[in-house]
Amino acid sequence: MKDFSDLIQQRRSMRKFTDEELTQDEVTLLLRAALMAPTSKRSNSWQFIVVDDKPTLERLSGCKEAGAAFLKDAALGIVVLGDPLASDVWIEDASVASIYVQLQAEDLGLGSCWIQVRERHTADGRPSDEYVREVLGIPLQLQVLSVIAVGRKGMERKPFNEDHLLWEKIHINQYGGQ
Repeated sequence: MKDFSDLIQQRRSMRKFTDEELTQDEVTLLLRAALMAPTSKRSNSWQFIVVDDKPTLERLSGCKEAGAAFLKDAALGIVVLGDPLASDVWIEDASVASIYVQLQAEDLGLGSCWIQVRERHTADGRPSDEYVREVLGIPLQLQVLSVIAVGRKGMERKPFNEDHLLWEKIHINQYGGQ
């Protein structure tokens, strides 16, 4: 990447991956980015579970009624957890960490996609976080925010088209201000 502007323009959700595994260095850089994500009052209210076991990824791909099936084909799933007892803004902290992982993935030339778990349900109506908690043995104190699927890109996507920027969503000094 040339610079941050290029990085955010290039980063697109990737739901198709090749079979090629990630290197240990790539995984380390992804986790390093997650651990460097800022948190409120440096509470470090997030935790991460790294999943590269194919049967476990396949089980996790059933965590939602729709929008998670591609996880079974990813090289890696990073489950992003938050601790409400460590911070009242654990959702925000875990969200920032999730996007840090995605930006690092793009910088490495990898594809990624955020799978929303919090407030979602499985095909049989069970809460998605409960499902993930059971598959991975997550303690009740921790909440599951997302799973970030990461792998080598299985297709090319065009960069974000700046012609689609919604400038009308920007307000100056007050809502509706000119």
